[in-house]
Amino acid sequence: MPLRRRWQKGSGRRSNGSGPVAQVRLIQSTALPALFRSPARSRPGSVNNFDSYLICTTPRSGSTLLYQLLAATGCAGKPDSYFHAPILEEWMAYYDLDRSAFPDTKSTLRAIFAEAIHQRKAATDIFGLRLQGKSRAFFLQQLRSLYPTAGDDLARLKATFGEVCFVYLNRRNKLEQAISIVKAEQTGLWHRNADGTELERLTPPADPVYDPIAIARYMAELEEGDAAWRDWFAAQQITPHIIHYEQLENDPIGALTDVLYLLGIDPARGAEFTPATDKLADSTNREWARRFLADHPTH
Repeated sequence: MPLRRRWQKGSGRRSNGSGPVAQVRLIQSTALPALFRSPARSRPGSVNNFDSYLICTTPRSGSTLLYQLLAATGCAGKPDSYFHAPILEEWMAYYDLDRSAFPDTKSTLRAIFAEAIHQRKAATDIFGLRLQGKSRAFFLQQLRSLYPTAGDDLARLKATFGEVCFVYLNRRNKLEQAISIVKAEQTGLWHRNADGTELERLTPPADPVYDPIAIARYMAELEEGDAAWRDWFAAQQITPHIIHYEQLENDPIGALTDVLYLLGIDPARGAEFTPATDKLADSTNREWARRFLADHPTH
């Protein structure tokens, strides 16, 4: 759930003045191939003309924290996973659309995307979307149905959402990421507010039980998920803005203002916020990691 705070001023987007395109400093990852290693950059004062941004990620990488911070600025739309389920009817229900009102699939898809952009810009100049790796195939398939003659996925995304900024959010420590998933699935609690109240619970409370098989399985799936994102970026010749979970965890406001710079939004709009979500990792996570490493020293 995005934060509720709203700004009463304008959108916060910078005017389209002259000068070099705004760039941001990025965190390097020795685990990524050269295409995805972003050198440190200065922060010139002009703007990038993006109509939308896509947060590309895998589960438990900090994307909820990031999109909540972006929404809270009041000038970066209201990003979320609007096309998460691989079911077109669920997309339509989310926007209160009646499929019988449209003659074919193309007109249905046009209506869905138009309504998503209209609603989730939230009176700002930009649309934001979080896309999990497992949602990517169905989402792109719908774009291919809508624009069958477009040259590639990037062309289809631009035809739908205008100029797109790509943010790649991943987590270096796959063991901790896998443990986070297993524990959330077992306990039912996926996100908690900073005040300790529950933000997202999917199943009734239950005690966590150490499960090394599930942890190992998720580690492999997460590695595959990151590789699939990298392959897709390479195929589309996209160089995304990279944020690692560890960077976001240590300096959430710094990560936020980096993204605002990249989008051409005044970074001061993100300087005064505090994270609204609380970390769920605790002594249980640390103990599971210790046990797993003891039993699987090669990890």
